[in-house]
Amino acid sequence: MAYERRSIDEITPLLGGEVTSGSSLKRYTLRRIPILEWLPRYSFSKFLQDFLAGMTVGLTVIPQGIAYAIVAGLPAQYGLYSSFMGCFVYVVFGSCKDITVGPTAIMALLSQHHVIRLGADIAVLLCFLSGCIIAMMGLLHLGFLVEFVSLPVISGFTNAAAIIIGTSQLGTLLGLSGRSDSFIDAVVKVVDHLNEVKLWDTVLGVCSMILLICLKNLRGKKDGTAFQKAMWVTSLARNAVIVVIGIILSYSLYSYNIKPFNITGNITEGLPSFAPPPFSIVHGNKTYYFEDLIAELGSTTISVPLIAILESIAIAKAFAKGKTVDANQEMLALGLCNIFGSFSRSMPSTGSFTRTAVNNASGVKTPMGGVITGCLVLLASGLLTSTFEYIPKATLAAVIIVAMYYMLEFHIFTVLWRTKKIDLIPLTVTLFSCLAIGPEYGMIAGIAVNLILLLYFAARPGLLIEERLIDGLKILFVSPKQSLSYPAAEYLRERVMSWCARRSETIPVIVEGRHVLRIDATVAKNLSLLLTDLKARDQKLIFWNWCEEARRTLISYDASLTMSFRTSGSIAQVFSDGITSSHVPRLV
Repeated sequence: MAYERRSIDEITPLLGGEVTSGSSLKRYTLRRIPILEWLPRYSFSKFLQDFLAGMTVGLTVIPQGIAYAIVAGLPAQYGLYSSFMGCFVYVVFGSCKDITVGPTAIMALLSQHHVIRLGADIAVLLCFLSGCIIAMMGLLHLGFLVEFVSLPVISGFTNAAAIIIGTSQLGTLLGLSGRSDSFIDAVVKVVDHLNEVKLWDTVLGVCSMILLICLKNLRGKKDGTAFQKAMWVTSLARNAVIVVIGIILSYSLYSYNIKPFNITGNITEGLPSFAPPPFSIVHGNKTYYFEDLIAELGSTTISVPLIAILESIAIAKAFAKGKTVDANQEMLALGLCNIFGSFSRSMPSTGSFTRTAVNNASGVKTPMGGVITGCLVLLASGLLTSTFEYIPKATLAAVIIVAMYYMLEFHIFTVLWRTKKIDLIPLTVTLFSCLAIGPEYGMIAGIAVNLILLLYFAARPGLLIEERLIDGLKILFVSPKQSLSYPAAEYLRERVMSWCARRSETIPVIVEGRHVLRIDATVAKNLSLLLTDLKARDQKLIFWNWCEEARRTLISYDASLTMSFRTSGSIAQVFSDGITSSHVPRLV
């Protein structure tokens, strides 16, 4: 059998790039595997900075990884596995030096419902599916799709997620057993079981929260005195400090058989086993096959990748400091982090704002800092799991609640009220829908409302219609404030004819096209009909200063419109060309 040889130009589209030569292939490879570009220029001085940053971030990653795994209803080690795999894979494929990929509160929240129903395996499968979708979107350059999720919707979802996660930890903070399935369920659970609140768990949790807030506000300096540097490191690693204090306290008491706190309990020792993600799950004497699992996950297979992309790219742009962010490469890197993570029993992961901020503040120079962080997490997973058993649940709840408090964006309501009040509608719908019916459906509701508003404004564009006096002539001046699309076509025609119908005078109508950059066939048809309608009233229609693209579309639809176009510096010049009718009223 003969095979046809293909050039690099022909195979490039299959790779998702624009490679046209050997040098271009090299650039494409460097863009897709960024470590090949910065590693040859790596130096010992950069390693020292990365080592410090990696160690500092690791002290934040470990307690957060454990905490977010618990939020998702998973064993604590799943958060650690997700953290170290995200760190190692992102070092190779990531393009932003500051980003730290791992479990986040929102990823944990979106996984929680399914984990409660089908156990830990469903989180691993969700991690794999999310990674495949994210990576595919990156390869196909579909990053623009996330732009359809607006700021109000993102803020509404983020605020709702923070409230749901925070309230879900209230019971744990107060020493109550069991878990809640929703925001309402969490509140009802606390209210119904107030008489079962445990004093020492509550005291430990509240004290941990107070200490966390105090540590966050320490006035340390990275480049200050030794004492200021110590305060700076303590502030950045405050979660680890609180967890270590909790471990020491509970271990000391438990060694004397004094058990005032609920503790995390047994954590699987050792490193994760590498195996393919489960495509069938046995749970409760029932086997769920792949199609059953897809039906169980439902919209989560879309919402988790979407939110992961939004979080990661938003963080990358926030810390880019003027540099260009390759959104498609970031999506590819994030997708691979989840795909590889699913082979080591990881939960869904994305970029973390908190840990990225710590990384940036620590002065990280390259993504190599993630290797140091990953090694520290790996060390903790292999050697310190027996120690993690003594982490008080109230301490972890305090870590989560304080983190969620700082995730709340109360100021967004004031900002939107000042800038554009109508944006409060999708914000409010998203927020309350997430709280009432769940975060996934709340996000869908917010996007739907946003798209409805988008379509409404497309169908009802800004339209200036006024009578003007030009050199003694009365004209009706019409100026669309944006490009016209088919939903607005009939609206424009009706508004102009309605205005003309209320007046007996047959004055010319001038439609200015300065803001109209493009139109479609429906708009062209209605403008042609408008010309016919006005001609029946013995009124002239003039298209003034239209761009070439819009003009070409109109003429292609109706060639008779050619004579109606005028280009001039002022409306007065239009009339100086002698196009006015003898029926045009002139004021004396």
